[in-house]
This record gives sequence, structure tokens and C-alpha cells, in this order.
Amino acid sequence: MSHALTAAEANRTFSAVLRRVRGGHSFIVTSHGRPVARIVPFTAGDRITSTARATLFDRLKAGPAADIGRWTRDETHDR
Repeated sequence: MSHALTAAEANRTFSAVLRRVRGGHSFIVTSHGRPVARIVPFTAGDRITSTARATLFDRLKAGPAADIGRWTRDETHDR
């Protein structure tokens, strides 16, 4: 269950919010009554996703760039 708190409350009590997040709680941060952010505990799945993303970018950087020649904007929309 997420608890709502304003951006001002989150700013004033950030350390306490982080302690509660470490304990498994999550928060929806609102600004002018509208949700703008979610603060949730970090999970092992998040770490796997970050590692997979980093691995993908490393592979893309290591590979050669393909020279496809010049093209126009209209050609990118041809089907």
C-alpha cells in the first residue's frame, strides 16, 4: 500500500521517508494534488534490469557502426 505525501513533506522528511522505504513502505509524491513520483524499495529485479541494460549498451558500443549511406526523412516513413 502506497502512502501519499506532498513534495514539501517529502523534502522536509526525506531521511525518514528513506528509512520507511527500506522497511518495505512505498510513497506517492504529489505536487498541487497531482501524483508526480513514486518512491519504492529497490529490488533485486531492478539490479538485474540495470545490469542487462549496461550489458546491452556495452555490446552496442563495441560493435561496428553500419554505413547505410545518405537517406531522407521521407524514406524513414516509407513502408
